[in-house]
Amino acid sequence: MITRASIARHAQRSLQRQSSNAVASNQQRRCMAAVASGSFSYETGDANGVKFASRDMAGPTTTLALVAKAGTRYQVMPGFTEGLEKFAFKNTNKRSALRITRESELLGGELSASHTRETLILGAKFLRDDLPYFTELLGEVISNTKFNAYEFDELVFPNIKLSQKQHLGSTLDLALSSAHGIAFHHGLGAPLHPTSSSALTKYLSPERLAAYSQAAYSKPNIAIVANGADHQEFSNWVGQFFTDVPTSASSDLPAIPNTPSKYFGGEERIAHDSGNTVIIGFKGSSTFTSSSFKPELSVLAALLGGQSSVKWSAGFSLLAKSSLPYPTVHVSTTHATYSDAGLLYVCLTGSSSEQVAQATKQAVKTIKKVAEGDVKSEDIKKAIATAKFRALEAGQNIMAGLELTGSGLIQEGKPHQIDEVGKAMDGVTEEAVKKAAKSLFDSKATVSSVGDLYVLPWAEEMGLTV
Repeated sequence: MITRASIARHAQRSLQRQSSNAVASNQQRRCMAAVASGSFSYETGDANGVKFASRDMAGPTTTLALVAKAGTRYQVMPGFTEGLEKFAFKNTNKRSALRITRESELLGGELSASHTRETLILGAKFLRDDLPYFTELLGEVISNTKFNAYEFDELVFPNIKLSQKQHLGSTLDLALSSAHGIAFHHGLGAPLHPTSSSALTKYLSPERLAAYSQAAYSKPNIAIVANGADHQEFSNWVGQFFTDVPTSASSDLPAIPNTPSKYFGGEERIAHDSGNTVIIGFKGSSTFTSSSFKPELSVLAALLGGQSSVKWSAGFSLLAKSSLPYPTVHVSTTHATYSDAGLLYVCLTGSSSEQVAQATKQAVKTIKKVAEGDVKSEDIKKAIATAKFRALEAGQNIMAGLELTGSGLIQEGKPHQIDEVGKAMDGVTEEAVKKAAKSLFDSKATVSSVGDLYVLPWAEEMGLTV
């Protein structure tokens, strides 16, 4: 185990002082090269079966993420993904949770844990010199966490219950979970957070979570990604500190589900008295690292839009214009992409159920006009530029880029290269966007309504087939 002294921090500083001129010169050259190239590409590698990627962005800090194929899509029982997330950075066989917290604070670092439908992410942000310590810490967390019963009873399970309450209090969260459940049923259709009706006490226990962690954190299911680290140095530390990670899950453990996603479509209505949300979804495409990626659907999402990119302006996208008569309604369009599927959806939310109902019907009319080809070339050109900007901005965002890259390495064996995403957006044509819009109605729509069901319309009343 490496402590503050044993990671030779003072030795590193001493070496830096002895060769300060050479180091400064090298750093200046690296910085100038990074600015000149404008590349955000990752270098990849494999250390004893553990996939990793890094990019050496100039700067004094490093961001590290361990991405595991353990999102809610892959959990073997309800609540397992949330349980692993809440157990992150608790007591291990080498260190107590208090010691982990104090050491991280001493080094000025930040620790985080989160999950998506496909991944569980353990993250750390810290000063560049402390890469060995935090690389070792992440390896220790996934292979040596104790999963103590008292931590489960006093910290983990109560926090899961709080996540449930937050989830149930948001009409947007409920509608998103409902829409994914309608669209994909199992797998991607599993809610991000357990609902209150889930029999968590029936499935969750520290012993089961400990067993599941051996499968979720096995070498084929994880990738470590760093931003702001030398690739060779990072490779050495990964090879040194991830030796305890199991090569494969034990045969007596339940296999992690890996059923290909299938789109279904349909409708669900949920009564709620804290607002109104309607989601209208259609079959989308997978992520960039997959062979079935369709950039024209991301352009279509930008074309429909709804949110304004200019302050104090309602916006100039198609749905922004159609919702102008309904100022209390917030409209947005998202193309949610996953490893083998996607969901393009329009979200309308507001306090007035009457305005949400009217805005929903207008939104469907607008989508149908686009599907019929009734859209200006100028609007499509603007949408291509917007989609490219959003894709590049997302890749430039450090944590989002790390998660996308780690997921790509696990699922397809290649990282999320932001430069290539930009090129894919440049190749989208007007005809491809119109064809993509027309294809939305080839499958059943996905409609989820949460709020005042007496006022919110049914899918049939909107003009949709479910």
